[in-house]
Amino acid sequence: MFYYVEAVRPLADLWLGVRFCNGVEKRYDVKPLLKQWKPFEALAGVEGLFEQVKVDQGGYGISWNDEIDLSCNELWEGGIPAAQTE
Repeated sequence: MFYYVEAVRPLADLWLGVRFCNGVEKRYDVKPLLKQWKPFEALAGVEGLFEQVKVDQGGYGISWNDEIDLSCNELWEGGIPAAQTE
């Protein structure tokens, strides 16, 4: 099952606010990915890149450029319900 992304916005401290097509909102911490995957290091090192996040066509994920992206299911499974972070 896919949890399609409807909207994404960059938040402070390399967190993302993600709204899914089913109305659920979650927060996703990108910081752990900086150590796991070399391309993600640019999100912390290149000024303004993190803020360029966008939803991919069809809502199957999000991306910053051709090298840095996340699937909708990763965001769903790794995300924290927004109510728990407020």
